[in-house]
Amino acid sequence: CAGAMVLARIDRLVYGAADPKAGAVASVFRLIDEPRLNHRVAVTAGVLAEPCGAVLTQFFQGKRAAE
Repeated sequence: CAGAMVLARIDRLVYGAADPKAGAVASVFRLIDEPRLNHRVAVTAGVLAEPCGAVLTQFFQGKRAAE
């Protein structure tokens, strides 16, 4: 998704729940900060982080229960 944002020249990303293990915006790999790319995306992180995290937790708990 981070690569698609750069290619589509998205100006701004706003998100709530972070994915520190696999996200490419704010994890061990920060694709949108890569200096070799020709576009920058402004990022606002942690907006409504707790409720967003709760939604993700419920979603994946439901997926695991269905398996």
